[in-house]
Amino acid sequence: MGMGKGAGPSALGIGQILSVFLCIFPAVSLQCKILKCNSEFWATTSGTHHSGPERAPEFCTALRAYAHCVRRTARTCRGDLAYHSAVHGIEDLMSQHNCSKEGPTSQPRPRTSTPDSQERSDSPEICHYERSFHKHTAPPNYTHCGLFGDPHLRTFGDDFQTCKVRGSWPLIDNKYLYVQVTNSPVLPGSLATATSKLTIIFKNFQECVDQKVYQAETDELPAAFVDGSRNGGDRHGANTLRIVEKMPGQHIEIQARYIGTTIVVRQVGRYLTFAVRMPEDVVNSTEDTENQGLYLCLRGCPQSERIDFRTFRARAAESHVAAGGGNRGSVSVEAFTYKSAVVKCKERLPVEDLYFQSCVFDLLTTGDVNFTLAAYYAFEDMKILHSNKDKFHIFERTGDLTPGNSAPGRPSSPSSLSALHFLALLLWIQCGLMHL
Repeated sequence: MGMGKGAGPSALGIGQILSVFLCIFPAVSLQCKILKCNSEFWATTSGTHHSGPERAPEFCTALRAYAHCVRRTARTCRGDLAYHSAVHGIEDLMSQHNCSKEGPTSQPRPRTSTPDSQERSDSPEICHYERSFHKHTAPPNYTHCGLFGDPHLRTFGDDFQTCKVRGSWPLIDNKYLYVQVTNSPVLPGSLATATSKLTIIFKNFQECVDQKVYQAETDELPAAFVDGSRNGGDRHGANTLRIVEKMPGQHIEIQARYIGTTIVVRQVGRYLTFAVRMPEDVVNSTEDTENQGLYLCLRGCPQSERIDFRTFRARAAESHVAAGGGNRGSVSVEAFTYKSAVVKCKERLPVEDLYFQSCVFDLLTTGDVNFTLAAYYAFEDMKILHSNKDKFHIFERTGDLTPGNSAPGRPSSPSSLSALHFLALLLWIQCGLMHL
C-alpha cells in the first residue's frame, strides 16, 4: 500500500473541519469522547505532509488506531456531528491512501515540539512579550485569576468569591484570548456546581501564532489543541505558544509567551481547576469597549450569582448534623460535620485563609474529599503564578460587605434572617442527598 505526499494536507483539512464542529457545537454530551480520538490522531500525524511516502505505514497504522477509537465511541456519540465527520473522513483517507482496514493499530510515538533554543533564535522579537520591553522600561505587572471547587473565584483584582454560575460563563475575553467554563451540578438536584468543561481560544496574532482552540472536560485533559498540534501552528513564532503535559490526564500547562501568559489546568477528582498568570495590559485589552470587563476574572460573578458562605459556616459550626454524604459511585464521599471538615482541610491548608474556608465549605456541601485537593492545588498554583507574595493569603474582612467585596463582615448577632439563610442552605444539601 502506498501514500503520496498529499496525505498530510488531506488529514489536516479534516482536522480543521472537526475543529470547526467542536467550536460551533460546544455542548457535546460529556459521555462522547470523540475529542480524545481526534487529538490522538492529529498529534501522531502532524507533519506527515513533510515526510514523503516512507511515512505511509506509520500513517496507515495511526489511521487504523483512529478508526478503532472512533468505533468505541459509537454508542455515546451517535448524534454528534463531529463523530459523523470523523467516520466519513476516515473512510476517505483509507481509500485515498490505500490503507488496509486490517493491520497493526498501535499508535506511533508523537513527534516532539521544536526545542526552546530554536524558538529563541528564530522567533521574531514581537513574539516574546518580555523582550519587547526596552532595558529602561519598567517591567510588566502580572496578575492572577483562579477558579476551583464549588466554584470559588479569585479575580485579577484579588477579590475572592464563591459563586453558583451554573452552565457556561466567560472567564476571560480580550484581544488575544477567550476562556469559557461550563459548571455542572455536583450532586443531582443540588445547587452546588463545579467546572466540568473548559474551552480556551488563542486568537491569531501577527506572525506569531495561528488561532488555536483547547478543550478539556471531565476525564478528558488532552495535551494538544483540538487540531492535534501542541504549538501555535506554522508561523515564524509558533513555539511561543505551546502545551506542556505535567502529569498525563491530570495536569497541563499552556505557555503563551507572545502575550506573557501562563495557564494551568488540572483535573482533581471529577472536576477541573483553572489558574492563569497574565500581564495587566493584556488583561485590560479589549476590542469591544462597550462590553469591557463582562467576564468573571475581571469583574467577578454577578451579585445574583454569589453565595455568602460565612453565615453557612457560622451556623454549621453550631450544628452537629453531618452534611454532604451520599453514594456517588467511584467518588470518595463522606458525611462531614463542621469539626471534621476543619480537621480534614487542615491536613493540606494549615493557614485559615479563604482557600481553607473554601475547602471547609465544599466538604460540607458535597462530602467529596477531592475538593480538599482542589483547594490545595489552587493555592499551590497561585503561589507560582501570583507576582506578589504578600497577597498569597486572603482573609475575610471584618467590616460590612461592600460592592465588589466577596467576603462580607461577620454578623453582629444572630437574627431570624440569618437563621432562615442557614435553614435554606441545609435544605439545599438535603435536596441533593434525596436525589442520590
